[in-house]
Amino acid sequence: MAKAFQKIYTKLEAITKATVSLHAQNITNDELATVDGRLAQVIKIDGDMVSLQVFAGTEGIPTNAEVVFMGEPPTLKVGDDLAGRFFNAYGKPVDGGVELDGEKREIGGPSVNPFRRKQPSQIIPTGIAGIDLNNTLVSGQKIPFFADPDQPYNNVMALVALRAQVDKIILGGMGLSNDDFLFFKKSFENAGALDKIICFVNTTDNPPVERLLIPDMALAAAEYFAVDKNEKVLVLLTDMTLYADALSIVSNRMDQIPSKDSMPGSLYSDLAKIYEKAVQLPDGGSITIIAVTTLSGGDITHAIPDNTGYITEGQLYLRRDSDTGKVVIDPFRSLSRLKQLVIGKQTREDHPQVMNAAIRLYADASNAKTKLENGFDLTAYDERALNFAKDYSENILSIDININTVEMLDRTWSLFGKYFSQTEVAIKQDLMDKYWKSDN
Repeated sequence: MAKAFQKIYTKLEAITKATVSLHAQNITNDELATVDGRLAQVIKIDGDMVSLQVFAGTEGIPTNAEVVFMGEPPTLKVGDDLAGRFFNAYGKPVDGGVELDGEKREIGGPSVNPFRRKQPSQIIPTGIAGIDLNNTLVSGQKIPFFADPDQPYNNVMALVALRAQVDKIILGGMGLSNDDFLFFKKSFENAGALDKIICFVNTTDNPPVERLLIPDMALAAAEYFAVDKNEKVLVLLTDMTLYADALSIVSNRMDQIPSKDSMPGSLYSDLAKIYEKAVQLPDGGSITIIAVTTLSGGDITHAIPDNTGYITEGQLYLRRDSDTGKVVIDPFRSLSRLKQLVIGKQTREDHPQVMNAAIRLYADASNAKTKLENGFDLTAYDERALNFAKDYSENILSIDININTVEMLDRTWSLFGKYFSQTEVAIKQDLMDKYWKSDN
């Protein structure tokens, strides 16, 4: 039965594969509606001509379908009982649990006013050396994982979720296979970590357009815990390429002229409104965003990673190491632009020097490998550099290694002493005197 404030119309002017258009009065942008019983959302208003995207698609909808406007945009009921629950793109439970009875919050609102922001300054340890040692995360940071579609990026996201020292983890899964969904669910349950994890999930069985709601749902929950509860929140979004593809579906079916790589011209703004929700608040609460962007054929110039790189504060590249067969965070192509705010300050004093020396020696090994591939003879130093790189990759960089930053630094010092002289490592002498561990 329609509520008194709802507006009802029964004449559609146009129908595409994803949208319908009609004449309607006093409608607001982002307002929810039902079209022939299917959930829809206002995406364009031109005078009294209103266009809505129908999340489940428009197949079979007649021109005299009943359109009921609900008078409000999508909302999420927030409260402490969000923790440990799994929801769909509309914020409805999919874990067999009871419906939430909390305060309604509008999703997709503006990001925090710059006046209320504080410079990020708190380290977020993950136990993964490719992140903590070389590309340290800072609370309030926004950073993507760039990965090929066949790489185990969801496994890495689960590892980060289970290892990160934060108050709440919020997962936004877009286009997840049922296997990936069950993997996340079982991983969190088996680790006994459900008390601090909240998941919003759209699977491949759900309409692709529903993916557009997932980041806003996840971030609305994050804002509740960060702003209202002053908690440190980590938001994990996977896969933002599938999110952008959903944007493209709606844009193309509205006959909008596509931009680069068939993406909508609004792609930068659409991504920025999500990533800019990352914030460090003065009272201690924070929202840190790590998002997966899968690369098509490793193409970093594609519109999705290209725009993402302009918005975020670095990137983390996943790569399978050819010498060890293990997946590592690529030390050459990864970057955290905020790490200098915490390394050597909230971590041990030798962190910056050890990090730089290890990357330089790892680069020397890469040059030695190029010499070997081109038939040149290797020097004794080249041989030692290659052995160091293999050891460094297997025992430090590999994502299956879970150690704290102090142990990462100590292990790296041990590898320095095992393969090189103090002169070759070239770290400040006072740090050498304090931490050098020679195996020679």
